[in-house]
Amino acid sequence: MEFYEPGKFPEARWMYFIYGDGGTGKTSLLRQFKGNKLLLSFDMSYNVLEDTGDTTLGVLSKPDVATIQKVVDHVIDRAIASKKFDVICLDNVTALQNYVLDNIEHAAKDNRQNYNAMQKWFRDLGSRLRQSNKTIYATAHAIDKDTGSLDGKGRYEADMNLKTFNAFTSMFDLVGRLYLQDGERWIDLDPEQGNHAKNRIDDRKLIKADELIEPKPTEQIVAEEPEKKAKKAS
Repeated sequence: MEFYEPGKFPEARWMYFIYGDGGTGKTSLLRQFKGNKLLLSFDMSYNVLEDTGDTTLGVLSKPDVATIQKVVDHVIDRAIASKKFDVICLDNVTALQNYVLDNIEHAAKDNRQNYNAMQKWFRDLGSRLRQSNKTIYATAHAIDKDTGSLDGKGRYEADMNLKTFNAFTSMFDLVGRLYLQDGERWIDLDPEQGNHAKNRIDDRKLIKADELIEPKPTEQIVAEEPEKKAKKAS
């Protein structure tokens, strides 16, 4: 363990994790980040960033899949060591998780430890990203666990094994759910809603998606999720 004197803590840049349904614009949020970016795409949804001019793209080839843990470890280590990149993006951690689990299952003789091995790998990956001194942006798909409850709390979560999600995102400063409402994109950052969310960067609980990085001086945002509006109308 390393120790630092008061006022001399090492610099730590922010880490963002956004999950949401397909088509809500998770990948395009990378446009808001400043500096040179490395986009590691695990689901091929990179066309929306083709014209940015500041983003280097990494896409899996077929041989990479069988050794994806080693491939990702190698690429991340090189990106961290490089002075070229200010931002590292892992686009669709849901897909990455499924590749990793598939590899672990194929290699294991005793499948009872598969999820533990996956959780450890993601925990180690999150730790390296935390220590990288780079801005980190990661995305995942969402699950709708609609239980028919009146308040709708706890309805949404990232499409990941829960312990793997916790091991990975424990290092992140902001975790939020991106959704569409009345043609606008919103990000829920409020843990009191029961969904997976947190914001250690500032005190915002609900934000417009285009203000993820730089909040604008507007009036306090008040928005209800579509499910609640529908129930009030009925």
